[in-house]
Amino acid sequence: MADIMLITGGSRGIGAATALLAASRGYTVAVSYLRDEGAAARVVDEIRAHGGAALAIAADVSREEDVVRLFQTVDRDLGPIAALVNNAGVLDRQARLEDMTAARVERILSTNVVGSFLCAREAVRRMSTLRGGRGGAIVNVSSRASQLGSPGEYIDYAASKAAVDTLTIGLAKEVAAEGIRVNAVRPGIIATDIHASGGDPGRVERLQASLPLGRAGSPEEVARAILWLASSESSYCTGSLLDVAGGR
Repeated sequence: MADIMLITGGSRGIGAATALLAASRGYTVAVSYLRDEGAAARVVDEIRAHGGAALAIAADVSREEDVVRLFQTVDRDLGPIAALVNNAGVLDRQARLEDMTAARVERILSTNVVGSFLCAREAVRRMSTLRGGRGGAIVNVSSRASQLGSPGEYIDYAASKAAVDTLTIGLAKEVAAEGIRVNAVRPGIIATDIHASGGDPGRVERLQASLPLGRAGSPEEVARAILWLASSESSYCTGSLLDVAGGR
């Protein structure tokens, strides 16, 4: 029986690349999405076209009832999950702190931080050997912004990813004896459409020459790191923060 991986925000970018790679490596994949049902359906269709098994589920990870329903749907339709990829995340348009509203900051923290906590909670409840589970792996998608701060762009997003780093370290220690490993990847400048959602569609082209490797990364390069952390090949890694950032 194939292991089941749940990827939040799996309809585009790093999430979609992770879903496709996971399916190619034998996982049964569940992807959650917020609004773009068509994009999620295309990911599922591509996986099925190559002989894999996949399911798309609409869920807003910032809402506790949605997260509970998401995991219950996976339980019912696929079975117990072996891996969770906490990938769902949002940012807002580039701005300085003095121009940020409380509503903006709350939106970023609700999805990026509260959502990660809630999904990790539901995964632990199912994976923990203390609760009758078989163990598992949680991989959080953070960002190099957690260390660099994103001044003048989105320090609220950077702060939310710093919280994800701390969640990773603390939870890893909390559940290590229960068969669960918790790690994170911290992507740098990756060629996805998240930059356009921040109001700067040319950001990748503008910044990539300044990176030590001289180019932006691809979603597939981040996906390979995620799959490694989710697999038994990283069996002695927990609480690790793996930068996939071209030296940034």
